[in-house]
Amino acid sequence: MIAVFRLGHRVERDKRLTTHVALVARAFGAGKMFYSGERDTTIENTVEKVVRKWGGGFTVEYVGNWRPFLRNWEGTVVHLTMYGLPLKEVIEELRPSMDGMLVVVGGMKVEPDVFKASDYNVAVTNQPHSEAAALAVFLDWLQQGRELEISFPDAELAVIPSARGKKVVRRQVTQA
Repeated sequence: MIAVFRLGHRVERDKRLTTHVALVARAFGAGKMFYSGERDTTIENTVEKVVRKWGGGFTVEYVGNWRPFLRNWEGTVVHLTMYGLPLKEVIEELRPSMDGMLVVVGGMKVEPDVFKASDYNVAVTNQPHSEAAALAVFLDWLQQGRELEISFPDAELAVIPSARGKKVVRRQVTQA
């Protein structure tokens, strides 16, 4: 499983962006998002509602102290930062460690300890950009587009692709 870790959430400033990071993580194939900073149950509840309606087993969990969390992660830690190595130069090296990978995206100014604790510091681009955008690009490159074919059989709602307009159907979900 690929997991995402959102560093330094600030309730008043970051609620929409952290929610978008969670939604991107879920839609692009991650199984879980952790976050640190200020606890925000609104984000947790919002994502839970999305999962209930749109399916999957994605979860969100708050981490009080990020340093031991990063240090003790059993798997590969990839920090997305504009200061890292170019994505296209390291992506092949990263693919074998997808299972158990933790993808870290910052919020506040990222402390040097994050760079040190990460196995890889990877740049999607060397220009200022959104962590949600960087996460989407990274997960797409990592999985070579396979995440675009994900379906959630337990979804209450499903989109019917359409050239014009919106087509959403409510499905009868059977509990196992």
